[in-house]
Amino acid sequence: MAGNAAPPQVAGLERSIGPLQATAINMTQMCGVGPFLTIPTMVATMGGPQAVFGWIIGAIIVLADGLVWAELGAAMPGAGGTYVYLREAFQYRTGRLMPFLFVWTAMLFIPLIMSTGVIGLVQYLGYLWPAVVDADGHANTLGHVIGIAVTGLVVLLLYRKISGVTKLTTTFFVVMLVATLAVIAAAYSHFQPSLAFDYPADSFALGGPFFTGLGAGLIIAVYDYLGYSTSAYLGAEVREPGRTLPRSIVLSIIGIMALYLLLQLGVLGVVPWQEVAKSSSVASLVVENTWGGTAATVVTVLIIVTAFASVFAGLLGGSRVPYEAARDKLFLPVFGRLHARLHFPHVALLALGVVTAIGSLFDLSTVINMLTAVIVIVQSVAQIAALVVLRRRQPGLTRPYKMWLYPVPAVIALLGWAFLYYSAGQLAILMSLGWLVVGIAAFLGWARAERIWPFGPKEISERFLTTSRSAG
Repeated sequence: MAGNAAPPQVAGLERSIGPLQATAINMTQMCGVGPFLTIPTMVATMGGPQAVFGWIIGAIIVLADGLVWAELGAAMPGAGGTYVYLREAFQYRTGRLMPFLFVWTAMLFIPLIMSTGVIGLVQYLGYLWPAVVDADGHANTLGHVIGIAVTGLVVLLLYRKISGVTKLTTTFFVVMLVATLAVIAAAYSHFQPSLAFDYPADSFALGGPFFTGLGAGLIIAVYDYLGYSTSAYLGAEVREPGRTLPRSIVLSIIGIMALYLLLQLGVLGVVPWQEVAKSSSVASLVVENTWGGTAATVVTVLIIVTAFASVFAGLLGGSRVPYEAARDKLFLPVFGRLHARLHFPHVALLALGVVTAIGSLFDLSTVINMLTAVIVIVQSVAQIAALVVLRRRQPGLTRPYKMWLYPVPAVIALLGWAFLYYSAGQLAILMSLGWLVVGIAAFLGWARAERIWPFGPKEISERFLTTSRSAG
């Protein structure tokens, strides 16, 4: 362990997020409506109850990646998470290219992740109000209008001081736990092992349903785990970040993995997997089959609130990314404004809210594959490289937490992300590469106007290393 240097404080932001709130923010964003929405897709993709193992393998990948986040977040607890890490690591060779590309991509992938929560919310609302969905359970015109209105309400609730936001987040976290535990309790009150372990013949044979569906299944699983690093985006607003961030990341992954396994196995023990694969609101179906229609209605309402909470937590953390970039004069200056009275980046919040509303109009599977491909290139792989670079370039950086068994978790995460990228499919890969090319072109135009690398000198700041030295 390194020394306990105090992290630099970002002007205008308040360090008011404690360990409980940080873990709650992560878990609320991770769970949300994800498993309730994707369990049927997971079972269909992997061809039966063996989908349970997809959650376990997915958890191994994200836990390994979570340790990358833990070291970087504890050492550099700034607003914006990955943006800060890429800025500090890649400034030596490519100037501001990598952080620019991250912000460029984050303006797309962060709100699109939130849009999947909106899509799921409308889908479960269809159980209570069938008029908002079509025959396949997908949102119709009315459903899309409601999705946009929901996004607007989230933005409105986030329009307040961070201290008030954390109280709301804790409340949402409790609702999420109640909804998830209620479905689990309902499932296990009528659990039938013969259904839960009804594996098709040759399920695990080479060329069987498990291996042929593993890639697509892992994309779904990892999507459902996304959010374990939300607290790192709020690093400048976290108390004792050197301790709080690593713990919130690791605990949230382990906790959500346990919930997902219990939920998946419980669902399969109540409803035949063939029916699960075709359901559009499987959690409501489980409760209806076990506790009746009234209980199913109550749980469905809780799931809708949970979906709302996931969008709430994601936009809270995501709005800090363009804010930090704008403060560095690497993005439009308007995104660097804090609300004069409430002290939060209101312009960034509004912009991400608009993209979230637009994303809610698209198909869920397309959005998930595109998100995976983009995240792998600009965030996941680049961040693993940043960890290695910073260990070499800034050995004197204060690291309150250092990755266990380094570099084994980093290698596991890298291999996992590479497999997911390949599994995303040709269309998603081409779209992600196209977005990256456009981003590089945009950076070159920006760099030329600002006279920075490659059209001017590199600016080496080593902000957190300087703070470490002065504190020592």
